[in-house]
Amino acid sequence: MVITAEIAPIEIDTDGVARVGGTRVTLDTVLAAFQDGATAEEIVYQYPSLGLADVYAVIAQYLRHPAEMEAYLQRRKAEIDAVRKQNELRFDPQGVRGRLLARRAAVGI
Repeated sequence: MVITAEIAPIEIDTDGVARVGGTRVTLDTVLAAFQDGATAEEIVYQYPSLGLADVYAVIAQYLRHPAEMEAYLQRRKAEIDAVRKQNELRFDPQGVRGRLLARRAAVGI
């Protein structure tokens, strides 16, 4: 029997976002589900493009290196918040429902 070390299947895309197992599922998504109490099997059920072994490897990486993983998650949260603020400045979220209803009424739907 030969035992080899496995590398967590985490790839960083061109935007600096970590994705799992060659899929579009982000590391943030997998870890958020795990932190919310989901098992690896439940995460794979929610995201069928993920492999069970890959999810376990990501969870193991998170448990072995919590400080680095939390730093990444905090950085991603800050980036997401910044994008959300930019979008809210560009597209005022106040009164969206009213504008959509007015647009619907204008076209007679």
